[in-house]
Amino acid sequence: MRPRPATRPPIKGRGTAENPASRFDRLVIAVDPDDHHDADVPRGACPESETVHSTVPTEYYRDATRTLITRNDSPDIPFAASINPYRGCEHGCIYCYARPYHEYLGLSAGLDFETRIFVKEDAPEILRRELASPGWTPTLLALSGVTDPYQPVERQLGLTRRCLEALAEFRNPVSVITKNALVTRDIDLLADMAGHGAASVAISITTLDETLRLTLEPRAPTADARLEAIARLRAAGVPVGVMVAPVIAALTDHEVPAILARAAEAGAAFAGYTLLRLPHGVAALFEGWLAEYYPDRSRRVLNRVREGQGGRFVNRAFHSRMTGEGVTAGLVAEVFRVACRKAGLLSHGPALSTAAFRRPSRQGSLFDPS
Repeated sequence: MRPRPATRPPIKGRGTAENPASRFDRLVIAVDPDDHHDADVPRGACPESETVHSTVPTEYYRDATRTLITRNDSPDIPFAASINPYRGCEHGCIYCYARPYHEYLGLSAGLDFETRIFVKEDAPEILRRELASPGWTPTLLALSGVTDPYQPVERQLGLTRRCLEALAEFRNPVSVITKNALVTRDIDLLADMAGHGAASVAISITTLDETLRLTLEPRAPTADARLEAIARLRAAGVPVGVMVAPVIAALTDHEVPAILARAAEAGAAFAGYTLLRLPHGVAALFEGWLAEYYPDRSRRVLNRVREGQGGRFVNRAFHSRMTGEGVTAGLVAEVFRVACRKAGLLSHGPALSTAAFRRPSRQGSLFDPS
């Protein structure tokens, strides 16, 4: 079925104005867009009837999770374990593959994902408990595997910093991936861990075009701010690279060489990329975004997405999910390879070490007083 384009006007600072029903909902009430007599419908009872305002506030909810470290066995993901202090992300990136995760919470992958953020308040304490467990075998932890650990509310809550403090206490290796320059706030912790070969950072940059970024990633920092973050991390001795993610064929793919060159100039040592994929309801949201901002190239972009994903909007087959397949994927891969070589960038990050891992006790260690 062809995705339905968005019909609502844009909301300032949000990636989408749409709030489609979850794919798990058995009953969906479709409201006639010409019917304006829906003022008595409670918010949340019928997402399609909610009134759109020029701005929509972000709401935060306590997430009472009892575990934090999650595992995966995918051959396409370069880590086997990860931690996520937040669910949902206020950056509002329209293409975000994590949007459908909100549907497991009974919410929408649309506006709900970027305005209803779940906060794992006890994440640092849970992490310490899990790292201290005799059953924990030291291994690389990704921070984070789903939503951005440095999204805007982190500036006030500091959950990610406190998780890093726990990781630093145990010297458990961590690989951070973020598109927010706020990561530089934690340079002290990251540099200390990097001294033990236990930390690296990848900064995600999708586009250098500020006009495009304002609608594609409405609440994310500018590319210049992210490049400055790369420079500061490199100066502090933290291994840092760039993720060109996602590459959007017929929209941002031509920027790959420039992004890699700018990142290398800033101090990045390695690089990676992913090709755009549109799981579940993200396809309809992205098509609506294209119809609003780039109607002249909408069909071409969507056709290129399908071509790179085996004729679908997402290819779930191992070994091709992230980088795609076919002519489009092959061209992007070759451009990336050549641009990395010219920029002097490695195609992989450093191998982090568990050699310095320790389990601190309340009394400290006689052999490692530091």
